[in-house]
Amino acid sequence: MSLPGKVYLVGAGPGAQDLITLRGARLLAQADVVLYDALVTPEMLELCAQAELIAVGKRSGQRSTAQQHINELLVEQARRHRIVVRLKGGDPMMFGRADEELRALEEAGIEVEVVPGITTALAAAASTRQPLTKRGVARSVAFFTSSTAPGHPEEAALPSTDTLIQYMGGREAMATGQRLLAQGLAPETCVVIVENCSRKDERIVRMDLAGLAQGLRQAHGPVLVMVGAAMARRPHQAPDRSVQVEPARVDAEDAVERVPAR
Repeated sequence: MSLPGKVYLVGAGPGAQDLITLRGARLLAQADVVLYDALVTPEMLELCAQAELIAVGKRSGQRSTAQQHINELLVEQARRHRIVVRLKGGDPMMFGRADEELRALEEAGIEVEVVPGITTALAAAASTRQPLTKRGVARSVAFFTSSTAPGHPEEAALPSTDTLIQYMGGREAMATGQRLLAQGLAPETCVVIVENCSRKDERIVRMDLAGLAQGLRQAHGPVLVMVGAAMARRPHQAPDRSVQVEPARVDAEDAVERVPAR
């Protein structure tokens, strides 16, 4: 009887094919089977054309693959194949449910390795040219999501930090803005929204916290919300091909400009 294969939890990065790590790309080219997330782009899957592809996407509020089933699939595939890649958007260890998959594989006695990816917050900071930290302005950063496990209510207070980054923030953006105002953050605090970060249809919106509290238009892809004084535009900063939103009103169709394909 042959030994089980090995599972690699690989971070695909924020979306652009050339932002995956060299190790991640090499493993995709060697994989026998790839179980991939809903946020993984078709261009990324071109790197593993030889592999069997299994879609196991999970999207908030949509019909998706149950995590327990994904865990079982990983164990099953590792017992059939030598190299199994679990391809996750961003970084596996950042809101990627890696803990549940690691535990399932470890309990089954299957070897597993994690290959990090560029998490979306760092890609968004690069795309907007807004450092998340800034000397004399911001020296702390917190990442959070409003999505919680069943039976685990969301924390009442948001993290207290200089720069606040909300993952999967599309539908929750209004509530986040309102809660931050209620916690005493100034209405004029700078906010940058990045949708479909690093992809051909990337969109960038700039506004203030008062505008965020009025809500965003419906997003057509993953949304990252960045809040804090570090998000202020520099005096001579080049245009980022987005339209500055008036603080008192959020009209997303007028406020967002599609970023040209790279």
